[in-house]
Amino acid sequence: MSRDQPCLLALLPPPSPPRCSLHAVQPQREPAVTDVVQEEAPRSPETQGKDGEEEQETGAQRGALGWLRLDGVAVDILSIAVPAVLALAADPITTLVDTAFVGHIGSAQLAAVGASASVFNLVSKLFNVPLLNVTTSFVAEQQAVVDDSSNSIGQRDDFLMPQKKASQQRKILPAVSTSLALAAGIGLLEMAALVVGSGTLMDIIGIPVDSPMRAPAEQFLTLRAYGAPPIIVALAAQGAFRGFLDTKTPLYAVGAGNLLNAILDAVLIFPLGLGVSGAALATVSSEYLTALILLWKLNNEVDLFSWNIIGDGIIHYLKSGGLLIGRTIAVLLTMTLSTSLAAREGPVPMAAYEICLQVWLTISLLNDALALAGQALLASEYAKRNYKQARMVLYRVLQVGGVTGVALAATLFIGFGSLSLLFTDDPAVLDIAQSGVWFVTISQPVNAIAFVADGLYYGVSDFAYAAYSTLFASAISSVFLLIAAPKFGLGGIWAGLALFMSLRAVACLWRLGSKGGPWEIIWSESE
Repeated sequence: MSRDQPCLLALLPPPSPPRCSLHAVQPQREPAVTDVVQEEAPRSPETQGKDGEEEQETGAQRGALGWLRLDGVAVDILSIAVPAVLALAADPITTLVDTAFVGHIGSAQLAAVGASASVFNLVSKLFNVPLLNVTTSFVAEQQAVVDDSSNSIGQRDDFLMPQKKASQQRKILPAVSTSLALAAGIGLLEMAALVVGSGTLMDIIGIPVDSPMRAPAEQFLTLRAYGAPPIIVALAAQGAFRGFLDTKTPLYAVGAGNLLNAILDAVLIFPLGLGVSGAALATVSSEYLTALILLWKLNNEVDLFSWNIIGDGIIHYLKSGGLLIGRTIAVLLTMTLSTSLAAREGPVPMAAYEICLQVWLTISLLNDALALAGQALLASEYAKRNYKQARMVLYRVLQVGGVTGVALAATLFIGFGSLSLLFTDDPAVLDIAQSGVWFVTISQPVNAIAFVADGLYYGVSDFAYAAYSTLFASAISSVFLLIAAPKFGLGGIWAGLALFMSLRAVACLWRLGSKGGPWEIIWSESE
């Protein structure tokens, strides 16, 4: 019997001579779900009315899975996701602006910048994305503890127990200080590795010394490396704001940085004649501006520098971040393998594959935004031990994700032909790209569940399952790709990527259904 259900004995009139009970002299303890029901005194109409409201609330929550309503939880999800998707879209837009400017310098410079940017993004994404997601979850937990009047979240260590300064409005959140310290350290290491190893990295990706792309590519990567520290510091700060359920502040900061990048591109590349170096300097300057704005705003909320950045805090980040690095590697390997297999089909099929892939990745930004909304809200309710509301968040974010996936599938099925014309006017490429429309469209609902699942995992710090399930899906899909691509060409590659996303979605639904790990306590009070 659940504690949330009213005791049936309480609805009976009290016995007329009150009986003595030996339980009265025993020490009191906290009630448990498995406790034997004892006789209770009759409750007042006010108490019974309150119980009735709780029963109605529980009934509504149990029905949440069946109907999608624009209730408070759905509004919260959208209020977080909409600014987030705009901020996520800012980076691809900036890349397009850079590409447009550099493309007018020459084809060799354009190819060089593209290759260097790919190397930089690969190195930075490997460490930056895990830190961003771990920061969001840890900060959301600590912020929830501050907001909780009881200021207690069960058996937790000192790292997850934030403090308040009595004399100041700013909070002391060890997760923020630890994240920023790690970000600064990782950023400096990334910068040093890219500056020192730029030549070696060019050799690895196949740009020889005598290539016309070598000099501009190495020059761009070396200058771009100095932007590694502000990028990861800004991502750590964004993770903190996401933990506060604030995605508007990062949007404004990223928007200001991108505006500066566009202005400096127009000034440095051609009027000042800096060419590729000007493009790199413009990008790096915009990244420092974004980081400074975020740190300035974050300093108004919390103490940026705290001595609580050692010990358990570092261990928490390294353990969780290490798991997510493994997950990121698995995803990158699967995507890289699919691209490599598509390249073997020839230039025309490869161009068609790239069009479909870029559309697929761009659309995934919306699913990413839903995932981070679910992550932040679920982490907050989970830390407060508000498991009913946590289940509501879980239901709603899956429902919103599913509906969004279906809507995107329908939209892309109708408009993919027109959208592909933005990339090329080659009839042969367009004809092959059109054959990939089934993958791009039909996979959208599955993609939405898979992306949202990541946010749910992170929201309850289920990092181990997120990593291992993705590794399993990657291994199975990679084997399938190696077998299917030589026989079926692009069709086999599309099928392999669809299998990869389907396995991730199935792993999520299985985890939720099995109620294992941290999900056990979320579901325990609903039974």
